[in-house]
Amino acid sequence: MADDGVPSDGVLRLGGRSFGPGEFAVMAILNRTPDSFFDGGATYATEAALEAIDRAVADGADVVDVGGVKAGYGEPVSETEELRRTVDFVAEVRARHPELIISVDTYRSGVARRVGEAGANLINDTWSGSDPELAGAAAEVGAGLVCSHVGGLAPRTDPHRMAYDDVVADVIRTTTALAERAVAAGVRRDAIVIDPTHDFGKNTWHSLEVTRRVDELAATGWPVLVAPSNKDFLGESLDLPSARRGPATMAAVSVMAWLGARVFRVHDVAGVRQALDLIAVLQRTKQPAYTRRSLV
Repeated sequence: MADDGVPSDGVLRLGGRSFGPGEFAVMAILNRTPDSFFDGGATYATEAALEAIDRAVADGADVVDVGGVKAGYGEPVSETEELRRTVDFVAEVRARHPELIISVDTYRSGVARRVGEAGANLINDTWSGSDPELAGAAAEVGAGLVCSHVGGLAPRTDPHRMAYDDVVADVIRTTTALAERAVAAGVRRDAIVIDPTHDFGKNTWHSLEVTRRVDELAATGWPVLVAPSNKDFLGESLDLPSARRGPATMAAVSVMAWLGARVFRVHDVAGVRQALDLIAVLQRTKQPAYTRRSLV
């Protein structure tokens, strides 16, 4: 370990996989909700969801992130219902794809414990430790943890007139403190990532500032996860509906990859995989597939 407590080798270890510095992980989004903001419930049904995971794996996903509750406001979802949408499904995915890293997007410790027992490797706590027992639950089942920033908002609430002296400084302070709290609760240091959490507790200006300063998060030594895919800060920046934000998403992903982000939660797995592979070649952490031009 480094003197500051961050793993000195910089390797992120989840399930049986390892991602060293300069290696990018693609996290596919899988919403087991009937009211997803982007797909409107297209993967709510079990068979549709399993087929979507098969496609994501074929397209190069390293991780799949399963969510049983819509992130934003909407119909209340009880813990019992969230468990119904996720636990058996995680077990089925684990049987179907033994090597896949399975993440579950939940802010509830009871759900984290059950999905971990079913085979999840990572708990994606999008709501910044709102359940103080969640990190301990992740530790109990040997799962990693995503530590996020939402500016103090309660789960499933939208930001309203959020203000920061320096949003990036606030993100760093919050996420690194949550990471250390997770370590104290028993989560392995090399299974923790921090997430600035675009649009959560932030207006468009905040999300843009986080995007252009991701290198400051990476400089903490904790692996950085980013989830800009089709989000409102892109739509407001370019006046685009969610269905037309794909190229903007790719631009944001590419900028943040160059600045040091390591894990990318996205809808377009194949496109992002290709972009990240080229960035790795440009950064000399990956070799070109072949080089025949002007040589033969």
